[in-house]
Amino acid sequence: MKTAIVYATTHGTTQKVVDRINKELKGETAVFNLKKLKRVEISDFEQVIIGGSIHAGSIQRCVKKFCQQNMVSLLQKRVVLFICGMNEKDFPTELKNAYPELLRKHAAYCTAVGGEFLFNRMNLLERFIVKRITGLSQTVSNINEQKVSELVGMVK
Repeated sequence: MKTAIVYATTHGTTQKVVDRINKELKGETAVFNLKKLKRVEISDFEQVIIGGSIHAGSIQRCVKKFCQQNMVSLLQKRVVLFICGMNEKDFPTELKNAYPELLRKHAAYCTAVGGEFLFNRMNLLERFIVKRITGLSQTVSNINEQKVSELVGMVK
């Protein structure tokens, strides 16, 4: 089964998760970074994995836009959705807000895989906000490897 992995990353965490998914998948895959491509053609794929990271409670605009612009096509394919984020208690709400309801209900699997605060990749304002909200002042990784493995297992 041909699989497209479509994602956006801000500091590299989603890229890290996508690289792991891509490495573990069997079959033909293609990876598309929405921040580097203006248009992604998914018509040749039977399956689409979509992911992005949560910042201030929202996923990247380009991920939302991709889902909206490709909704008809996505509803004819097997879809897997994921988010990267650090606020575990808000994962259900963040997943709900990240993807349109119709797409979430259609998806074969929808999950949050944890995230990271990568201080060395943040600008001054981002570091200030994260430190203020979390009390953290250095890089922290909280990627849930089990959730990533479950996601890979859900992909045929």
